[in-house]
Amino acid sequence: MRNARVTVLMRPDEKAALEKKAADRGVSSGEYLRLAVDNFDKLSDQQESELAMLATELKTALPAMSASLDRSCKALEDLHRENQRFFKARGIP
Repeated sequence: MRNARVTVLMRPDEKAALEKKAADRGVSSGEYLRLAVDNFDKLSDQQESELAMLATELKTALPAMSASLDRSCKALEDLHRENQRFFKARGIP
């Protein structure tokens, strides 16, 4: 049974934000805070190391990903123009 109380002072906007986050997840404000406390533990050294490696891999991959997206956008723009010409030639708006 939960019977120990913790009082937290917040500005009205902070309380509103807390209540919205809790409601969005379908839990009470108290449950949201309990979950936040339970999940606030510091990462282990191994987890920190793994995250650092992932961040490095992501930084390395981002330029190629960005270039690929740019090519895809250009291909879609070209296709859109081609479709417009096709329909215009047939009198279709």
